[in-house]
Amino acid sequence: MSENKIPYKIYLEESEMPKEWYNVRADMKNKPASLLNPGTLQPMSEEELGTVFCRELVKQELDNDNRFIEIPQKILDFYKMYRPAPLVRAYCLEEKLKTPAKIYYKFEGNNTSGSHKLNSAIAQAYYAKEQGLKGVTTETGAGQWGTALSMACSYLELDCKVYMVKCSYEQKPFRREVMRTYGASVTPSPSEDTEVGRKILAEHPGTTGSLGCAISEAVEVATHTEGYRYVLGSVLNQVLLHQSVIGMEAKIAMDKYGIKPDIIIGCAGGGSNLGGLISPFMGEKLRGEADYQFIAVEPASCPSLTRGVFAYDFCDTGMVCPLAKMYTLGSGFIPSANHAGGLRYHGMSSTLSQLYHDGYMEARSVEQTAVFEAAEQFARVEGILPAPESSHAIKAAIDEALKCKETGEEKTILFGLTGTGYFDMMAYEKFHDGVMTDYIPTDDDLKVGFDGIPRFPGNME
Repeated sequence: MSENKIPYKIYLEESEMPKEWYNVRADMKNKPASLLNPGTLQPMSEEELGTVFCRELVKQELDNDNRFIEIPQKILDFYKMYRPAPLVRAYCLEEKLKTPAKIYYKFEGNNTSGSHKLNSAIAQAYYAKEQGLKGVTTETGAGQWGTALSMACSYLELDCKVYMVKCSYEQKPFRREVMRTYGASVTPSPSEDTEVGRKILAEHPGTTGSLGCAISEAVEVATHTEGYRYVLGSVLNQVLLHQSVIGMEAKIAMDKYGIKPDIIIGCAGGGSNLGGLISPFMGEKLRGEADYQFIAVEPASCPSLTRGVFAYDFCDTGMVCPLAKMYTLGSGFIPSANHAGGLRYHGMSSTLSQLYHDGYMEARSVEQTAVFEAAEQFARVEGILPAPESSHAIKAAIDEALKCKETGEEKTILFGLTGTGYFDMMAYEKFHDGVMTDYIPTDDDLKVGFDGIPRFPGNME
């Protein structure tokens, strides 16, 4: 199909939606390392993981072999409320930049949660309901995951307890209220409600919290409350699996028009949207069928890929979760109160960490003010107010498009626009008022986190 016939927005028919999730681990030569029991340092069994997570989700977490996993019909029916999501050709941005590059973005913000998080929230809530549970607990940073899970739990009539990172709880009160509208209880973390929360507050008085802190509290409540399990919005293999609908829809849409991306870009915090976007394309690369340049973009204030170490570490600050092998800054690393709350996690998905370690993708970090400059530039020409998290990918996409302007290359760029920023106006206000600052941790700052990574044979030696 000729270039001038590519529409501004490419929408798939409902009949073209993926009916299966794609499991990239099936095509990885080096599989992600197993989760370890912190007491025995042995791989966690299904039974052990089943005390924290839902049974079916544990099976998905451990499945390294099945390339495709069928999506239950009830989940597909829910997906149809807001999917298929559009693939957008950024014609206006291209014109503004005067670049020969062709820029596309997969827009995941067209739902009340404001982001891609709903793709996994409904799946995890569904399996909890199928197991006969009363409710679930979770953490949330910027609030998109908590909002998505509260929506899914409301739909399926499950109780939902959310521990929200304290600085985001204060910075984003309206997102908190959306969660409460859907029936969730929302607690700022760290809190006095849990043993681990009280311990963190004693050791770090006045802390603004972190995703690691909130995870610890949510896990404690889930494991001490009958009929509850813990669910997580990123990092885990099962979450990347559910999010693969993003990349699969993008690939179906691109294939229809004969479009092949050269560069695929996603923001990176725990890894859910990045993993979801790149999965089917990465599968082709792993199988030797095609080649792509993958770029993970993270905040300079929380640079797990670009400055972290590849080691087994706790997934949470309270050290109550299994050990995961990942690029990490140390579970004790407390990030600055960056406005991209969804990216304030000390580690990276084990799947993405392994792919990065094996050289299949690259990573870069960007400073907060530069991210908001890119967000504003995008909003003014494309008409969507982007979330701060998504704007990290926007920044890298603009940088790559400007490189093409210099070289004359007509590269095709695809990035993930994971959500909208309408609940992030306090951050935009600080940027416009000129009071937003950039924080980059020093080597000494990072050493504090690194020093807390578990030492055992083969780890951090």
